Amino acid sequence: MKSKLRIGILLDDYHIPAWAYKMLETINSNPSGEIVLTLKRKTEKIDKQNFLSKITASLRESFFSFWYRIDKKLNKCSPDAFETKNIENLFPSARIEIGLKPNNTVDPNYRCTIEEIKKYKLDLIIKIGTGIHGGDILKFSRYGMWSFYHPEHPLINGGIAGVWEVLDKHDETEIHLIIHTAKEGQILLNKSTFFTNNSSIYRNKDNYHWRASSLIPMKIQELYEMGEEAFFKQIKSLNEHPPFYSNKQNSIPGYIDLLFFFHKMALKKISNKLRDLFYFDQWIILFKLNSSDNISTSFSQFKKIIPPKDRFWADPHIIKRNGKYYIFMEELKYAENKGNICVIEMDEQGNYTGPFKVLEQDYHLSYPFLTEDQGTLYMIPETKQNNTIELYKCTDFPLKWELEKVLINNIKAVDPTIIFRDNKYWLFCDVTRTQGPSALEEMFIFYSDELVSDRWISHPQNPIISDKKRSRSAGNFFTWKDKLYRPSQDCFKHYGQSMKINQVIELTENSYKEEVVDSILPDWDNNILCTHTINSVDRLTVIDALIRRRK
Repeated sequence: MKSKLRIGILLDDYHIPAWAYKMLETINSNPSGEIVLTLKRKTEKIDKQNFLSKITASLRESFFSFWYRIDKKLNKCSPDAFETKNIENLFPSARIEIGLKPNNTVDPNYRCTIEEIKKYKLDLIIKIGTGIHGGDILKFSRYGMWSFYHPEHPLINGGIAGVWEVLDKHDETEIHLIIHTAKEGQILLNKSTFFTNNSSIYRNKDNYHWRASSLIPMKIQELYEMGEEAFFKQIKSLNEHPPFYSNKQNSIPGYIDLLFFFHKMALKKISNKLRDLFYFDQWIILFKLNSSDNISTSFSQFKKIIPPKDRFWADPHIIKRNGKYYIFMEELKYAENKGNICVIEMDEQGNYTGPFKVLEQDYHLSYPFLTEDQGTLYMIPETKQNNTIELYKCTDFPLKWELEKVLINNIKAVDPTIIFRDNKYWLFCDVTRTQGPSALEEMFIFYSDELVSDRWISHPQNPIISDKKRSRSAGNFFTWKDKLYRPSQDCFKHYGQSMKINQVIELTENSYKEEVVDSILPDWDNNILCTHTINSVDRLTVIDALIRRRK
């Protein structure tokens, strides 16, 4: 059995923000790593600012801090990445206070020496808090010190990371995870991006830090499973080219920057409030019946099925029986805020009846994926709220379904989609491994020799895709001219924004490859805002779309 990685934590205080607490909690609960030492740093500070510079900086920081508190009050986040938590009772690791000089060399007169810390045989150190990244601290561990790279400032937890991206209207906010080593300097370990929340600095910073909280636990797990040689060979491609940095050096925003941003946000909020007085957004179903058995690709010709104003319909999936099409979909009534599964019956001319409710649970249901196995029809709806992936058997078509098997337990999976290929069942789903408004969803693959089984094997490349622009499933696989395609959602700017079409190049027990070949954008109708599901059976193709309606 492999030995756990021995991990040390370097921090400024035992009271840390919730995002960092969650990160350490995740690390210590996994079999890959164990936090064995906490280093609380006491740093000797040297103030080189003159009196006038101190006054100017103090006023600038005070103004930003005041404005930031207002932003936080107006844009509350739950859970809040910056809620303070005490680390002392989180895990039973040894605790040492360490004195560091401004250049990060250890003060030998302050309680401990390098030799004492080396006794713990650390594999890596995780830095939480402020300070530089060089000096003696890099000699303490085998794989250096791991930290997030962004401009820092002691005014607010996390510095000004995620601030200027909002003020400068950047589409993306990027996070870099860096290894700092004594021999090789900085090594890029991972980078992640999310769409900048341009309406709130506080929310964007909250997103930033919840996203960051998942990166180190993931990389520790990879290092543990792959081993040192394979792990560092994998990240070598991220460090093949010089890391040029052409952005301006940022500091605390000034008065004009914040006043301009506040003015812009105030106008936007007023505009949104006025819009919400008269309009609301609603998911609907659209369909087209072709003259031949091919997937429809021209969406301007699709007909709309619009639900009553008290609910929405989304995630349509199709099965054909006795010359009729049955469109299973999520129905959510706004007053209940919980999805159930309904079905619409449609003939070859496009006439339809329904919808009729077919499946409801105490928890939210959506994305009713359909599959047949040995003459039996099954449904795998999304049951993320129940922390399961569930298989339902049709006992009286199309209205009665019974739970047949929990395929995977203790998993927060969305939009499970199965394909039978090469005598195996391949289950694709996005898995949420973090919390917060910027929870990172990544595409995972599990495979099994049998559909009705709870022995699904995790693909060795998991997570297969860590990209909100194309990871999440958008419907069943389909073939076109003997090529296999996987539709996926582009959720980068917001949920359900549009779709990508990905050609599957390789699918085996050891590898998966796909490439984006096209996009489906909600541009064919000025009233359509988003589209995120497509399915086709014989002549019928269905999609969903978000529209704006008058109240």
